[in-house]
Amino acid sequence: MTPMPPQVVISGCSGGGKSTLLGELRRRGHATVAEPGRRIIAEQIRQGGNALPWTDMAAFLREALRVAAMDLEGAARDAGPVFFDRGLIDAAAALQRLFGVPLSESLGESRPYGRLVFLAPPWPDIYCADEARRHDFPEAEAEYTDLDATYQALGYEVRVLPRASVVERADFVLQAIHRC
Repeated sequence: MTPMPPQVVISGCSGGGKSTLLGELRRRGHATVAEPGRRIIAEQIRQGGNALPWTDMAAFLREALRVAAMDLEGAARDAGPVFFDRGLIDAAAALQRLFGVPLSESLGESRPYGRLVFLAPPWPDIYCADEARRHDFPEAEAEYTDLDATYQALGYEVRVLPRASVVERADFVLQAIHRC
């Protein structure tokens, strides 16, 4: 049997069910890493900081790069696979899209994750804004389009998650990585 990729990114549209999928993978015994952005928001609110997407997006994204890099270092100790709810490339793509920072400046030449990346597509039926997700659905769709293009431009093989139950999505991911 082919070994599974050590680091698997689940990215895509905000509100597309990524965190729910990671919860199902965790329930099945797989190592997961929570989304850097949500952890940063919770910490910044707790500390009264301003590295928040609605206050200082550039600072927020720089912090997301730092946290995602630390997540990768921590995951390197796991036998794998480790499933990431977003990661370095998501933050680098946003820095490029919003502030013109080249990917090469944020990422260098590294391609830190396994070649197979899963994207949650825009799914209006499950999208909802909350305290940490204050942007609207059209903004989430634009983010998805940018992430899809960025991952493909970096040479990743992108698989779009089906609009299906969380159990079916988890099965889809696990079957795909077992075939890699």
